[in-house]
Amino acid sequence: MGMWLYLQRIVVPHQVADAAIHGRPRGNLSDLYPRWLGARELLLHGRDPYSDEVTREIQAGYYGRPLDPSRPEDPKDQQRFAYPVYVAFLLAPSIGLPFDAVQRGFFWLLLLSTIVGVLLWLHILKWSPSRATQVSLILLTIGSPAVLQGLKLRQLSLLVAGLIFAAIVLLVSDHPNAAGALLAVATIKPQLVWLLLLWLALWTVADWRRRQRLAYSFLITMIVLVAASELWLPHWIPHFWQALQDYQRYTGAASVIDKMISPLVGLSVASLSLLMTGLICWKARKQRADSEAFLRMVCMVLAVTVLVAPTFAPYNQILLLPGVLLLARDWRKIWKRSVAGTLLIGLAVAVAAWPWITSTLLAILSFILSPETVQKFWTVPFWTVWLIPVSVSALMLVVAHSASLVGREPADLVRARSKMSTNIGR
Repeated sequence: MGMWLYLQRIVVPHQVADAAIHGRPRGNLSDLYPRWLGARELLLHGRDPYSDEVTREIQAGYYGRPLDPSRPEDPKDQQRFAYPVYVAFLLAPSIGLPFDAVQRGFFWLLLLSTIVGVLLWLHILKWSPSRATQVSLILLTIGSPAVLQGLKLRQLSLLVAGLIFAAIVLLVSDHPNAAGALLAVATIKPQLVWLLLLWLALWTVADWRRRQRLAYSFLITMIVLVAASELWLPHWIPHFWQALQDYQRYTGAASVIDKMISPLVGLSVASLSLLMTGLICWKARKQRADSEAFLRMVCMVLAVTVLVAPTFAPYNQILLLPGVLLLARDWRKIWKRSVAGTLLIGLAVAVAAWPWITSTLLAILSFILSPETVQKFWTVPFWTVWLIPVSVSALMLVVAHSASLVGREPADLVRARSKMSTNIGR
């Protein structure tokens, strides 16, 4: 409640006042709108959603008017259609409706997807906390900066996260065909799924005979999506690639570490994180999908994805949810295992709690102090948001690495016992 009151009473009024002072336009400001309008123009009128004409129409709805390059105070984000064409097929059922109705419906869809995501991960992690704890986890997730921003903007990242979570549940439940299809659909935001796909590709090749259905399902679905997109908009891939390059340029997109430190250090840390992830994944490549080690790898890979993804938006941190739940389940073991684990658990709790505590305090003060006074501190809850993926990723790497080292001896003992039993039986 504190987070939502902080958003409505402090952040939004500050943004409105700041826009009025600097003459910045404000329209519906929904991240769904560029995708929805581009899908509508493509499917209903056969227009190229990547074109400058459609971009100006998007800006007219998103900002209230097309952006003017001659105005230095105008936003730099051009809000171009920067998704694969097949995102239009996902949004097709909504293109005949008024956008206000689509916005309201999408809010509830994203909210439901997030709640179901929490419950699904509690199930596959085999964690059965009390009902009160489950409700608390759901409420804290909804009130987190990532989900709050995603819901407010109607961000497709929340939907993509829901698709990824559902795919992992299906894979764990031995439904690889459905899992592969959902993972293919999740590539509407490739930057959020590419590392997971690499891990699953390695995992599939490690036992091709048993796991090949996942690969075939994913590839067939991707071929269908790409081919259908080509039929609707011939030669769309170069347009999409150009849109991605333009997006990087006009948004200044960079990873969390790039923004926190510097691009050079960020590249070094990202490379080291990916190297460690690759080594740990290699050791776990033969684990069964329903094993604890496999789920640990998935949680780790999703956390590292947020760390190295070339975009630092808080709403992408929804991918940290599986790792956070796993760490919440096992925090006592991690706390006692090593000094590094103790320090990282303490850091993770501190940086995660800071936005909730400070936003609640600011929300209370907004009923006591003047709006101008409270709005001066509107950035305070976001001070630690960029540290959340760093702390969770570091913890997951430490936990996964420790588990991979500890896991070697039991496996050897199991094989030794099996061999001994065979000899005795003879």
